[in-house]
Amino acid sequence: MVGSQIRQLFEWYATGNYSLLELTRKSHKEGFVYRKSNQKIHKSVVHKILKNPVYYGDFCWAGKKYRGIHEPLVSRELFDRIQEVMGEKGRHKTGQQKHSWAFQGLLSCGHCGCAMVAEIKKKQYVYYHCTGNKGKCPGKWAREEEVARQFAQVISAIKMDNEVMGWIIAALKESHADTKQYHADRMATLLAQYEKLERRLDAMYEDKLDGRIDQNFYDRKSSAWKNEQDDILQKIEKLQTANRSYLDEGVKLLELAQRAVILYENQTEQEKRRIINFVCSNSSWKDGRLYANYRQPFDILAENNMANKKEMAIFPQKNGHFENWLPEQDSNLRQGG
Repeated sequence: MVGSQIRQLFEWYATGNYSLLELTRKSHKEGFVYRKSNQKIHKSVVHKILKNPVYYGDFCWAGKKYRGIHEPLVSRELFDRIQEVMGEKGRHKTGQQKHSWAFQGLLSCGHCGCAMVAEIKKKQYVYYHCTGNKGKCPGKWAREEEVARQFAQVISAIKMDNEVMGWIIAALKESHADTKQYHADRMATLLAQYEKLERRLDAMYEDKLDGRIDQNFYDRKSSAWKNEQDDILQKIEKLQTANRSYLDEGVKLLELAQRAVILYENQTEQEKRRIINFVCSNSSWKDGRLYANYRQPFDILAENNMANKKEMAIFPQKNGHFENWLPEQDSNLRQGG
């Protein structure tokens, strides 16, 4: 198997539409085999892959987990989603299903925490209800159309109108210019500090050679100054990471949210499920109402969008609520030396 196939296994399982056996069979149909033996993979191997932290960048050694330096195949968020789905399937086994339900696996009961499962009534209407695995539950049945309608409201909450989106992009650009200058000034200061320590080390080495200082003094001071240099290099690395273009990332996030809303409005129920999985997690249903939890960073989008709408309703002359869109300078980077 190659990396793209392993990544595909994670993405398929994250939808909640497959058991481990079904996922294994799907991998066989797609031609996933061992590269050396050309044999089909076993279900136990699929299970080990989905549980192995090495694919998001960590590895285990002697019972401890360490951060690797290899390029991750999947994100930590996707890996965690897999563990959620696997745990949910383990707690709420509902047997083999003849139908592929749009929202099954995405909802839990808001009363007792059990899974919500789908069932057809009168041979045409799909309802969702609590499994009742923890005993009799007061939760009522929900029509699939109503669940879909409320999920549509959740997805639409991350969309901003074009005017507000333009204001946010303008605010990001303005702040980006100030931040770039701050980073440049800070980088120059750190480099000057590093070079100053380097000159001290060179001078002290000459003093040791000339016999003006002893070996113990040289070892003690050089160790301390080299540690300072290491600290400075870490700050430089952190500064370089922070200096990556959050402007581009912010704009891409906004565009992604806009596309998710448009796609949801025009897709089949199964495709809507994929979008919901991408935007939300751990959603529940209680007394006819959907309680959805946004994944990061869509939670920020929804919160800012709601705050902006409230502010615009009270102060229509203002240009919106932008504070959370602007970058925060790291407190460690603001410290001198």
